Amino acid sequence: MNTNHDVDYDRDHDREDALTREALLSELKETLNLETALLRKYIVVSEKLHNEKELKHRLTNFAEGNAKRTFQLENEINKLSEQMLNNSQIFF
Repeated sequence: MNTNHDVDYDRDHDREDALTREALLSELKETLNLETALLRKYIVVSEKLHNEKELKHRLTNFAEGNAKRTFQLENEINKLSEQMLNNSQIFF
């Protein structure tokens, strides 16, 4: 029987599958796109609801949560991009 530890990707602390900064940036950008799409979808659907006040309120809350995550992801992407740019510059 396998335990969770037995199937952990890093159980042997081997970093062969570690994300590069470029791959991480790509993953974050993809996630940002997904969060943005969800945000838009929640807003559009909530605006179409007229007889479901509770559901409309919950969807608005979902959209607000996505907006916060979107903002946080944008900050992380900007920080990572700046770090990558600073590390790639050659100083003489």
